Amino acid sequence: MVEEQQGRRVRDLLDAIDRGEEGALEELVSVIYPDLKKLARFQLAKERRGHTLDTTAIVHEAFIRLAGSNSSYTDRGHFLRAAATVMRHLLVDYARKRNAEKRGAGIPPLTLQDDRYEKEDDTLAVLALDAAVKDIASIDPQLEQIIECRYFAGLTVRETAEALGMSVRSVERGWRKARAYLTTTMETPSD
Repeated sequence: MVEEQQGRRVRDLLDAIDRGEEGALEELVSVIYPDLKKLARFQLAKERRGHTLDTTAIVHEAFIRLAGSNSSYTDRGHFLRAAATVMRHLLVDYARKRNAEKRGAGIPPLTLQDDRYEKEDDTLAVLALDAAVKDIASIDPQLEQIIECRYFAGLTVRETAEALGMSVRSVERGWRKARAYLTTTMETPSD
């Protein structure tokens, strides 16, 4: 019941923002901020330990990008899906930058025997996952949406079904398909 009321409040605030009402954006921030923090924590839980980005930085950057876009959001679920996507792109951009820095910046190359080798670094895995999600989007955009809701936003099957306007069974089937595709893609060595 509380979540339903919050969903209505978010939808009303999104409509107010679309109408250009003063103060609506600030109020939306206060209402949706805990959800955005939860999304950011969920996203960072999948990253390597000692990540230099923190939840607050990710939430603020994502919100700035969302507020700066000319997109119109229909409801809380739509807004949170968009936020999860933006957060994913932030982490991918960060991983790309980190990977580019590793390839140069005047630092001598590392060997596997080098003490400076970081065992916890998953930069390449983040980039590979992003490429796999882009591949699946070109094949079946709905599977990409399911991945974004389940994996990146941490929504349950039921929440994903509601957010996407699908049946629970359809989401379950799509999630199985998406996981199988990602597992196959991520385990297949590229040439």
